[in-house]
Amino acid sequence: QVTETRTGPLGCSNYDNLDSVSSVLVQSPENKIQLQGLQVILPEYLQEHFVQAALSYIACNSEGEFICKDNDCWCQCGPKFPECNCPYMDIQAMEENLLRISETWNAYNTEFEESDEFKLFMKRLPMNYFLNTTTVMHLWTMDSNFQRRYEQLENSMKQLFLKAQKTVHKLFGLSKRCHKQPLIRMPRQRSSKYWLNRIQSFLYCNENGLLGSFSEDTHTCTCPNDQVACHGFLPCTVGDGSACLSCAPDNRTRCGSCNAGYMLSQGLCKPEVAESTEHYIGFETDLQDLEMKYLLQKTDRRIEVHAIFISNDMRLNSWFDPSWRKRMLLTLKSNKYKSSLVHMILGLSLQICLTKNSTLEPVLAVYVNPFGGSHSESWFMPVNENNFPDWERTKLDLPLQCYNWTLTLGNKWKTFFETVHIYLRSRIKSNGPNGNESIYYEPLEFIDPSRNLGYMKINNIQVFGYSMHFDPEAIRDLILQLDYPYTQGSQDSALLQLLEIRDRVNKLSPPGQRRLDLFSCLLRHRLKLSTSEVVRIQSALQAFNAKLPNTVDYDTTKLCS
Repeated sequence: QVTETRTGPLGCSNYDNLDSVSSVLVQSPENKIQLQGLQVILPEYLQEHFVQAALSYIACNSEGEFICKDNDCWCQCGPKFPECNCPYMDIQAMEENLLRISETWNAYNTEFEESDEFKLFMKRLPMNYFLNTTTVMHLWTMDSNFQRRYEQLENSMKQLFLKAQKTVHKLFGLSKRCHKQPLIRMPRQRSSKYWLNRIQSFLYCNENGLLGSFSEDTHTCTCPNDQVACHGFLPCTVGDGSACLSCAPDNRTRCGSCNAGYMLSQGLCKPEVAESTEHYIGFETDLQDLEMKYLLQKTDRRIEVHAIFISNDMRLNSWFDPSWRKRMLLTLKSNKYKSSLVHMILGLSLQICLTKNSTLEPVLAVYVNPFGGSHSESWFMPVNENNFPDWERTKLDLPLQCYNWTLTLGNKWKTFFETVHIYLRSRIKSNGPNGNESIYYEPLEFIDPSRNLGYMKINNIQVFGYSMHFDPEAIRDLILQLDYPYTQGSQDSALLQLLEIRDRVNKLSPPGQRRLDLFSCLLRHRLKLSTSEVVRIQSALQAFNAKLPNTVDYDTTKLCS
């Protein structure tokens, strides 16, 4: 029995003598040939020639010789038919099929844009501020109907794309030995990113009947035919930092309000800068560095801060037994006498005298209380440690052993002071066993009663520095605005001002790994605020500072209770 699936004469018999009207060969579109039937009954020496001739007739249309090698078959074209390997009709049919797929592809996208779900989604988008792709995507995920319509589009596109891929694969197979390659245009896949940009283009580049393409990087539109008529009005950008908090209701292109730490200026948000703190508290003096250094060297009374001397252990200009520690202090009692001033210490000077032939050596320890309170709220002055200044001793031309002890802080080490606590103890200076070195003893350790310990007196103590303006009521007014702001934005302005005061006050803390929290001492003792109020203010400042751009907060060591 011989079967046929392709019409055409065979040349070895006529159809009347066959069992049925059928041919010997079957040909698939990929040129895979299956032979069956007639060649089996031919003599063996004719079989190969018959098959070769039949394949060349069917597969190559008698325009070349059919050859198979390395799992690949093709036609070796005759000189009159150089393009015999190119099935132009099949290739053209495939190209037309691919074109129809592209048209269907574009139709699906157009149907999506014109769908009720797309139009309703566009209608619901807010127009009072600029929508970046992240915001549009968030709104997209919130709209379930629009999301389902997009998923439907995606599924249709996937099926169409697979069909296009198969068609392209067949085109490549048919045209691989053609001198001229076929025109292959695959439909371009449109991701969610494309549609996000497309939505922005509808929003901001869709004026005068022209639809352009929006660029989020440059915030500009590219209009058809290089025109500018498609540009719409771009609303202001709402967000954190220098972006707007909201757009102006009368002009959506400009900012209407700003985030914490920024101020509105000509429709833009610019970093807010604190005003001068001089209205609240002073920090500087009119003296130049060289002038100050000269006046300190001369212990000039023009930079002396007159303080009250208090001591239960001794009196000025009176001799005393230095065997035991003596405590004295210089205080200003600012809350009582100078409530509108704060004070800066630049140096300290003492005139200490000893009786003749005394072997005593004075040892001074200094504590500074910045704004008042108890002695425990003072910090120890690290004399001659970590580049901190040391005492300078100058012999005076007097009958007694009198020295000026001067500690010069200057601008580098200046700091606030309200009270200076001075502890004086003595040690005994003696030669060492080798005679070339000095050994110091505590007076009670020296057991030879025949040695003359001598007596000591302090003629005067001076604190050098300057006083600065301080307005506690103005600072209280700033603090009041944290809870009861006068106008919109005044709370942020007050926080920024308090933050500037805090940082400038704490910057004048003594050297150390961490700054002292002098600002809390100022609030506690010069503004008389409770501990809970101080904690609340510090927490508000810390939270506000965290919102500001390019700021680094720092840890402080607690000084005042």
